[in-house]
Amino acid sequence: MSRAITPDANTAVQAPGEASLPNGPATGGDSDDLIELLFFAYRDFVGDPDRILAQYGFGRAHHRVLHFVDRYPGLTIAELLDILRITKQSLNRVLKDLIDQGYVEQQTGTSDRRQRLLFCTPSGRALTADLTRVQVRRIVRALDAPAEEDETEGGRGTRAASAQDFLLAMIEPAERAAIRRLMARRATVRA
Repeated sequence: MSRAITPDANTAVQAPGEASLPNGPATGGDSDDLIELLFFAYRDFVGDPDRILAQYGFGRAHHRVLHFVDRYPGLTIAELLDILRITKQSLNRVLKDLIDQGYVEQQTGTSDRRQRLLFCTPSGRALTADLTRVQVRRIVRALDAPAEEDETEGGRGTRAASAQDFLLAMIEPAERAAIRRLMARRATVRA
């Protein structure tokens, strides 16, 4: 069984060939803004399917299992555990719900009878398609959104600005102004 390495507060995950980051507090204008926007974008990105899942009595763990089982029919339990990096106990609880309610089925492996292969049922595929549809709609809307001019900097024209524009576009339109005001408060505290 593979074991996930969890970085502590003093360890940064670094990609091969990536320059080392300085030790110390990781704060800085664009970086802080991107992290904050990512939190808000993630909240709204998962909020759409959360509302659908709630109608079935399911949560985000159910969504993750459905997503990967649908995308990789015949996935083994071990492979799913490795992808999700959750405990067997957590996975078993979620799988039991999905199997008992007819969204996922297990089949015995052909070469190894001990293996349990996972497949979405037609109901599972339909639910996964509904969940994916609302997330794709949000991403397409964010990608199609015009870049927002930063009034204080006259448009930054940087990669960070592009990422910020995308993440801001992922957030519910009605919430964007409040989030900008919140982030501006942090900017005045830093100054």
